[in-house]
Amino acid sequence: MALQMRQDLRMSTQLVMTPQLQQAIKLLQLSRPELVDLVRSELMENPLLEEAHEIGTSAEEPVSSVELQDAVDAPQNEPAPTEPASSAEVKADEVPKEGADWEAYADSMEYMPPSAGSATRTNNDDEEGPSIEATLTRAETLAEHLMWQVRLSNFGETGEDVAEYIVRCLSPAGYLQESAPQIARKLGVSTLKVETLVRKIQQLDPVAIGSRNLAECLWVQANHPEHPVEDPLVRAIIAKHLHNLEIRNYQAVARDTGEALEEVYEATKVIMGMDPRPARAYGVETPQYITPDVYIIKVGDEFVVTLNDDGLPRLRISGLYKEAVGEHPKAKEYIHERMRSAQWLIRSIQQRQRTIVKVTRSILKFQREFFERGPQHLRPLILKDVAEDIEMHESTVSRVTTNKYVHTPQGIFELKYFFNAGISRTTGDDLASEAVKERIKKLIDLEDEAHPYSDQRLVELLQEEGIDIARRTVAKYREQLGVLSSAKRRKLF
Repeated sequence: MALQMRQDLRMSTQLVMTPQLQQAIKLLQLSRPELVDLVRSELMENPLLEEAHEIGTSAEEPVSSVELQDAVDAPQNEPAPTEPASSAEVKADEVPKEGADWEAYADSMEYMPPSAGSATRTNNDDEEGPSIEATLTRAETLAEHLMWQVRLSNFGETGEDVAEYIVRCLSPAGYLQESAPQIARKLGVSTLKVETLVRKIQQLDPVAIGSRNLAECLWVQANHPEHPVEDPLVRAIIAKHLHNLEIRNYQAVARDTGEALEEVYEATKVIMGMDPRPARAYGVETPQYITPDVYIIKVGDEFVVTLNDDGLPRLRISGLYKEAVGEHPKAKEYIHERMRSAQWLIRSIQQRQRTIVKVTRSILKFQREFFERGPQHLRPLILKDVAEDIEMHESTVSRVTTNKYVHTPQGIFELKYFFNAGISRTTGDDLASEAVKERIKKLIDLEDEAHPYSDQRLVELLQEEGIDIARRTVAKYREQLGVLSSAKRRKLF
């Protein structure tokens, strides 16, 4: 067969995502803090973007929740009513297109400097400023707290170096992760010196920090010089019967020690009052506060969906650069590029907010019983239901509901919370899995602590309410709720 070269022309269609579409998709899946960071970054990089501030009562408001919700309510085929442009700001839709008269557009804008009333407060104000404690940016770490005590104690210069290494070897729970011989070999000191320093560190605050295991941790707390535990039964349980204490086999402890069961109970209460994780107070992460993207407020008998604009910069096109639009081609090209970038950013943010409102209203329509009566009335819902209702793709709904939060009369929830699989009921209608979890939690809260419900008993109680569910599903939901098994929930005293 002969080989030859030839040229052919073929026509084909291919879906290509434009940079503007990529930006819109990116903004859609960002959480609120990420969106604020992105907007701040764009404000620094794009000179034509500026954050709108209130200049006067007659100034036109920039992008707001009212405008966005009006855009959602308005029919798509009807043009929005036009309003006279403000001299202080310009909306994204008023940005001139290519081929427009840039000089005329720039001349029509008038830059207004901020009024004196909107100036930021200076240090000369009479109002008292925040205290020095309010300027603390982070809490003291466990290592800093321990080393502060080491330097105030009589450890010596070499001892401080070894103590600092020991402190750096502590786990988040406060246990020493390396043995004394290992530390001695690494630092070139004797094992006896390391062991002595470990015992000195264990007497610092918090007590028993640097223990090797749970038994040593409890033993150090029981023998602390300032508040020792004199009960010999407590010491015996710590030394020999922690495994029985874990499985709540108090009868075995009573048989081995020769003490009455009531005495074992009292000694166990003392041990339970000790801290098994000495570094607990220093291992707490900084709380992450959630700012809802949208509010659902009940007004009379109806629910109203409102966007949350607090903390989100409100953008507009700056008029400061009107003098830069001249005859110079590079200046025109640069400003035109920055103008298009600013225009697409504002439009993408508007589209993102409109989509969030649409999805939230659709969820409100499907889950109205939840907003009226609580989590136990949550209905089964999937992304496809909402996507068909608002005529969007499921992937779009998925992006909108991820890391977006809504403030409701029942509390703050992620939008993903409202999408649940269905659990069949004998009455015929299905129940959402989250509603079943809430019911399991309430049953466990109302149980007798001395005789807690087993998973099989929970299955029977749910079946009496018409909820058909397997035992392994109950066990899975119980673990997701962070509830222990019935054997570990039992309280005998």
